[in-house]
Formats: sequence, C-alpha cells, structure tokens
Amino acid sequence: MKRLLQFIKNGYANIFCSFEEIAQKNGVKIGKNCSIATKYFGSEPYLVEIGHHVQITHDVRFFTHGGGWVFREKYPDFDTFGKIKVGNNVYIGNCALIMPGVTIGNNVIVGAGAVVTKSVPDGVIIGGNPAKIIGRVDNLEKKLSNYNQSTKNMDPIKKKMLLQSLENEMFIKKDYLSLH
Repeated sequence: MKRLLQFIKNGYANIFCSFEEIAQKNGVKIGKNCSIATKYFGSEPYLVEIGHHVQITHDVRFFTHGGGWVFREKYPDFDTFGKIKVGNNVYIGNCALIMPGVTIGNNVIVGAGAVVTKSVPDGVIIGGNPAKIIGRVDNLEKKLSNYNQSTKNMDPIKKKMLLQSLENEMFIKKDYLSLH
C-alpha cells in the first residue's frame, strides 16, 4: 500500500509540477533563470548541478552512473558514480546525452543529439557522437547578429507578418556538406 501511495504521489507530481520542480524535489541543484524541459536526471539526480540561465530542452538525459553491470558477477556490489555540473549561460539541445563525471563550462551550446562523454571548456559549441568542439560561441554570435530579427517577445501575428515579408538573404542558410 505504501508503494501504491508513493506511485500515486509521484504520478500527481509529474502531471501538475513543472520539470524544474520535479528535478528540485529529487535533489537536482538548479540556479536562477533556467528553463528545464526534461525529467531525465538519472537515478541519482542529487549528483546533478545546473548553473544560472541554463536552457535544457526536451528529452535531454543525464547519466550519473553506469557500466557496473558487467563486473557484478565478480563483484556483486560494484557501482560507480560521476557528478555532473553544468555552468552558467548554457543551452543543451534536444535529446543530448550527458555522461557521468562531465562538467560543462560557462557560455556553452550543446547541439541536439550530442553524446557528451568528456568535460567541456567555456565558450564553445559542441555536437556529434561522441561530442566534439565544432565552434566558438563568440564567433556564432558575430555570424548570427546579421540575421537577428528581434522577434522574441513579439505578438505571434506580427512575427508571422514580419518573417513572411523578409527577403531570403535575411534568413540563415547552411552550406552543403562536402566529401573531404
């Protein structure tokens, strides 16, 4: 009966609480002005620390342990853990995977789907599997400033009208992949 009541309580929390509230109730340390859109903070969420002004998007997953299974026949109680720390002013894209023991520095962009197996220095953009440094945040800022339409807090109808009226040169366009 106790387990059933706990299950009902947890289910209620998952429906009526924000992802941030659920994470904090489970022990995740979260700084100010964060946007959290995942509930996957591993089986030891109290080993995860999030800085200020961090956006964690949908289905990002944090892993605080792993690998022990293959050693348990020899060592039945084998278990290892790694704390995860995310710095300030960080964006983590959809479905990124953050492995045990990783520290992500300040002013970092983690691309969608990245598998972060190593700690990340300040001011970089990472992506891929395994994640690698693919750029610098300050260079991206310079590049994207040419395309800034300042629509973030604009009425959706006015935003649509503005975006539909722009010439193609005002939109980001990616180069083609090359063979080398």
